[in-house]
Amino acid sequence: MTGKPMIENRVFDELQVGDTASVSRTLAQEDIELFALVSGDVNPAHMDADYAATDLFQRVIAHGMWGGGLISAVLGTELPGPGAIYLSQSLRFTRPVCLGDTITASATVIEKRAHHNVLLDCRCVNQNGEEVISGQAEVKAPTEKVRRPRITLPEVRLRDHDGYRKLMEMTSNGAPEPTAVAHPCSRAALLAAIEAAEANLIAPILVGPEGKIRKAAEDAGKDISTYRVVSADHSHDAAAKAVALVRSGEARLLMKGSLHTDELMAAVVPSATGLRTERRISHAYVMDVPEHPTPLIITDAAINIMPSLDEKADIIRNAIDLAHVIGIGEPKVAILSAVETVNPTISSTLDAAALCKMADRGQISGGLLDGPLAFDNAINEAAAKEKGIVSPVAGHAEILVVPNLEAGNMLAKQLTFLGGADAAGIVLGARVPIILTSRADSLRTRLASCAVAVLMTRAATKAAPGLAAVQA
Repeated sequence: MTGKPMIENRVFDELQVGDTASVSRTLAQEDIELFALVSGDVNPAHMDADYAATDLFQRVIAHGMWGGGLISAVLGTELPGPGAIYLSQSLRFTRPVCLGDTITASATVIEKRAHHNVLLDCRCVNQNGEEVISGQAEVKAPTEKVRRPRITLPEVRLRDHDGYRKLMEMTSNGAPEPTAVAHPCSRAALLAAIEAAEANLIAPILVGPEGKIRKAAEDAGKDISTYRVVSADHSHDAAAKAVALVRSGEARLLMKGSLHTDELMAAVVPSATGLRTERRISHAYVMDVPEHPTPLIITDAAINIMPSLDEKADIIRNAIDLAHVIGIGEPKVAILSAVETVNPTISSTLDAAALCKMADRGQISGGLLDGPLAFDNAINEAAAKEKGIVSPVAGHAEILVVPNLEAGNMLAKQLTFLGGADAAGIVLGARVPIILTSRADSLRTRLASCAVAVLMTRAATKAAPGLAAVQA
C-alpha cells in the first residue's frame, strides 16, 4: 500500500479548539446534473441557468446545496474524518454559487463537548474570497484511530440520451400523417401505432384480422374506436392491403406491425402493385448514441444482403436525402471496411474507392464521401490522425455505409446493446417512407422512427431537392 494516498481521522482526544481543515472544488454543470440525479430534485432553478438567474433566492438554494455537500466532505474525510457521526447542522446561504465558481469549504473546531461531541464553525468562500455559506455543525467525534488508503472514486459519466428531441420538435407543426399499419396484431405493434397517434405524428389505419387487432387493443388497454380498421384475412393479405392504401393515396406512410419484415417488403417491391421507384429500396438506422455529438445514420442493416456497387450508390443517395431532412446540410459519408486503404483482395475497399470517384464525377451528390475507412477512424478524429488520414469525413462521419447487411446489423446492435444507443429504423427509396419498429424498441425509439418518416413525407410534399424522385 506504499505510495497510495491515505485517509486518517482525528479522534476526540486529538482534537483541539482552533483545528481546521478544508477542501476546494469548482462547480461544473455535471455536478448539478449528478445532484439532480441522486436527489430527484429537478427544480428548474437547479437545472436551467436562465431560469435560475431570474430568482436569486432560488439560485442560492439550488447551487448552495452543492456547497453544503462540500462541508460534509470536510467533516467526513478531514476533520474529524472517518468515524465522525453527524448530529446537527445549521447553515445560511448568503451568496449565489454559480457555474465555474471555485468553492473552498472549511471546518474549524470551536468547542469540545460531553459524550465526544464537537461543535465546528463551517464556511464556504468562492474564488474571490466572498462568503457564500456560513453556519455550524455538531458531530460525534471518533474514538478509534483510522488510517487506511483513500478510496478512489469511480468515474461517473452522465449520458445526455435525448438526441431524438430535435426530431420530435421538427414534427411539432402539422397534421398527423395518414399511415397504413400492416398487421398490428400484437400488443407491442398496436402500442407503437397508438403511441405515435397520441403524439400527433400519425393517423393510423389499422389493417389486419379485425378480431386479432381488437384483442391486441384489449391487451394494450387502448381504445381504438376512433381509428379506421381495414379487415384482412392474414398477415400477407394485410401487407397487400396496406400497400394498396398507399398506392390509392389514402395513406401517406406505411408502418410495419407484427409481421416479419420480409412479408411486408414482399408486398412493397413488385413493380406493378408495390411501391418501388427507380431507386433501390434500402434501410437506415438513425442512431442516437450516448456522448456522440450528432446522429449516426447506419445503412443498410435490414434490406440489402450483399449490395452491388450500383445498389450501394442508391443506398448512399437515400441516406443523404434522409440526412438532409433531419437537418444535416452536407452529410459526411464514411464507406466502411475493415481497413482504410484499397486492397484488391477486399472487395468492399474497391467499392469504396469507386463510390468516391462517382461522387467526384457528380454521380452521387449532396454529401461528402470518403472511403474505405475503418469504423474507428470514421468516427474518431484521434484515430484518423493516428493513421495519417487527412479528410473532412474521417473522424466526423455522420453516415456510415456498411459493406453488407451482416456488418450493418451487427454494428447497430452492438451500439444498441453495448453502447446504450437507440436505433430508429426506416426504409427509404420507396414511394413513401416505411416505418420499421421492433418489440424491443423503447417508446422514444418508436416515436423517433415515426418522426423521421413524417419528416420525409412532408419534405417530399414540399418537393425538397433530392426527395421528389425518391417518393414521387
